[in-house]
Amino acid sequence: MGQNHLRAPTRDSASAAEGTVSNIEQAGRPERLSVEHRVLDGVRVVTLRGEIDHQVKGVFQEALLSENHATAPVRIVVDLSDVTFMDSSGINVLIAARRAVSGTQGWLRIAGAQGPVLHVLHIVGVDALIGCHPHVEQALNL
Repeated sequence: MGQNHLRAPTRDSASAAEGTVSNIEQAGRPERLSVEHRVLDGVRVVTLRGEIDHQVKGVFQEALLSENHATAPVRIVVDLSDVTFMDSSGINVLIAARRAVSGTQGWLRIAGAQGPVLHVLHIVGVDALIGCHPHVEQALNL
């Protein structure tokens, strides 16, 4: 059902970066959601591509919280620049992830949300709870 493989970082950086990609295939809709993880300057960047709804909620949740068992502060930037749709399932995952990383004195930031996704984040007030930034670089440099 899913595929995992290493992918080279998409951005030049002096930092060590590691990435994995997972694809979720739904009936008639291959690669509905892909997830890439990389670490830049000690911050985990989770890049998502596709749609986030109740059918892929578990994948989104695992992408944000799977490495959240460390005792050190967890710092995560969620890159939504290639997400075309997100419903309340995605909002709930973001809020749960924020709560989880705040418990370790870490943080969660959103980067690159566009159009309808940004509109949903604003309407439900997530942008007031979780910092939203136009680009990953801006979210990393605060």
